[in-house]
Amino acid sequence: MELHILHNKSEILEFLLSSPELQVYSIGDLDNFFWPKTIWYSLKDGDEIKSIVLLYVGMSTPTLLAIYDKDFESTYQLLQRVKSILPAKFYAHLSPKLIDVFGKQNIIESYGPHYKMAIKRTPPLIIDDNIKRLSVNDIPIINEFYAIAYPDNWFDKRMLETQKYFGYFIDHTLVGIAGIHVYSEEFKVAALGNIATLPEFRGKQIGYKLTSHLCLDLKASVNYIGLNVKSDNIAAISCYRKVGFEIVGTYDEYLIDNK
Repeated sequence: MELHILHNKSEILEFLLSSPELQVYSIGDLDNFFWPKTIWYSLKDGDEIKSIVLLYVGMSTPTLLAIYDKDFESTYQLLQRVKSILPAKFYAHLSPKLIDVFGKQNIIESYGPHYKMAIKRTPPLIIDDNIKRLSVNDIPIINEFYAIAYPDNWFDKRMLETQKYFGYFIDHTLVGIAGIHVYSEEFKVAALGNIATLPEFRGKQIGYKLTSHLCLDLKASVNYIGLNVKSDNIAAISCYRKVGFEIVGTYDEYLIDNK
């Protein structure tokens, strides 16, 4: 099999759509919003793509996405082939056993096992006047909120331009947020992210209401909605199941030393 760097979106999309619920993040990165910051490596057998891994270079530390459905061997071989040309340090989302390519001794930090979840049924309709759509004008209060509720989150303020962030307000105070990490109306996918509630307001179904409301809003423009969640975050997983999500895959997150 031959190593390629792919530049044809249609070719990449055709392969990713063989398992769209697992590949929501990668499909979303085909959108022009993310595309200039992506590098797509592939192994091909003739003209047939056997595996794809994505390197996203839009942050100070790049992120490698290597998620397979059934073909472990091809993905493993692809990572072996590209290892020497990957950055000296990067985050990695790796399907089971792929970490062996880099060696456990080169893990700087392990963030543990995660689930990939996808929505499988129509979310419940939530009517609640406390839910408001957020915009770039709300950035100051959003930053204050995340500093308390989710200090380690990755929040790209540009994503507010999608109008796919919702806040929950009590007495004019922002107490909960549900938003997206990836959204592409062109490619019909969304990945939820930055979902959090202030500590003193947890246990009141605010996250459930916001997530349901967001998913119903997204359903009007996308076909696939997914998210990533740590496998030990029982409360979040229970909430997402209630909304209509099911587990569709597993992977591990790492920070890797590739020197």
